[in-house]
Formats: sequence, structure tokens, C-alpha cells
Amino acid sequence: MKPAPEVSVVLVDDHALFRAGVRAELDGLVDVVGAAATVAEAVALICELAPDVVLLDVHMPDGGGLEVLRQVGAGAPATQFLALSVSDAAEDVIAVIRAGARGYVTKTISGADLADAVRRVHEGDAVFSPRLAGFVLDAFAGAAPAAASAAADEADLDQLTPREREVLQHIARGYMYKEIAQRLGISAKTVEAHVSAVLRKLQLSSRHELSRWAADRRMLE
Repeated sequence: MKPAPEVSVVLVDDHALFRAGVRAELDGLVDVVGAAATVAEAVALICELAPDVVLLDVHMPDGGGLEVLRQVGAGAPATQFLALSVSDAAEDVIAVIRAGARGYVTKTISGADLADAVRRVHEGDAVFSPRLAGFVLDAFAGAAPAAASAAADEADLDQLTPREREVLQHIARGYMYKEIAQRLGISAKTVEAHVSAVLRKLQLSSRHELSRWAADRRMLE
């Protein structure tokens, strides 16, 4: 019986110690062909190596997994993405899956289970840590909203200024206030003021609700 072909993996995480630990855990189970610490490094490496699977950190200083997914786009059609994150927040899970990841597991996973998740994602399965699957099912259960609901969403968005929409989109992608300020060329206090205005207009009470609202309405593209 022939051995199963080894799955090639690129690891994306901004912590060197964590990358080294994952490499050690996966040694002999899958083929880690490269690692990247930033979004720019990750995009270049993925496009160069076209790995079978990318293990993708969700939160990094320069935009994280969502930004990698956005920039790679269709540049690596054969590559699958598996989020590997310390976060088990529903908005993070939903946002990354909507952006194109095939699965989402937390960093508490064992090395053997992570290797199994990598292989399953490569084979086309959707893989989630146990309690996270419910978030995705809940989010996609209403994936085809009624016309009245869509019209209401459009009316809600019409209340927002172009700058408020920009800020909302960055919040949904996981950026912190300081990062949004740098990207938009405004102050962190101004970002905070825009967020407060958006919360008031959309009748939401927290940043987490705001992220979920935007993700559910596909504002991450």
C-alpha cells in the first residue's frame, strides 16, 4: 500500500516561538515548506510556493489572516486556508470563513489533531474546533436574506458617511483603532468618534456586535 502524499504547508504567525513550536509538532506529519511573520511575507510566500494548505493566524499587527486572504485572492486557487488562532470569538470565526478560509481551529489543539485538520482541509473538508462549528452554522443559516431585510440593511448603510463605512469595514477585518488611524491618516480619537457614531446609527452596543453586523452583510470583501 502506497503512503499518503505529504501535504505541503505554509505557516503564518507573527510570533517566532509559536512558529517554531508548530514546526516541531508537525515534523514528520506534514511538510512545512515555509513560514511568514507578516502579511507581505505571507502573500509573497504563498504565491511563490502554492502550498496545499496555509495555517493562518487571525490577528497580526498588519491586518492578519483577513488581509492575507484579501490580498492572495485568486492568486493561489489550489491552496486551502486553515485559521489557527488564540481567539474563539464568533465574529473572528465568521469573518475568516466568509473571507475564504476552509476551517478554524484554536491554538489549544494538539499537534496530531492539527496535522489531521490540515490533511482534512486539503482533502476538501471544512474543519472547526468543536464549539466553533455552531457559530458558522448560525451565521450561514440565514445566508439568503429576504428582500425586505436586504432593503433594511441598505437603509441602515445609507445612514453612514463614506468615512464611517470605511471605519466599519476596518473594524470588521479585525484592525485596532491605532491601526485604522494609521491606514486612514486620521487620529485614533477620530476613529473612536466614528465608531461611536456608527454604533448609535445602527443601534448596536459594542465593537463585537459591530464586527458581526458587518460580517453578516459581507462587508469584508
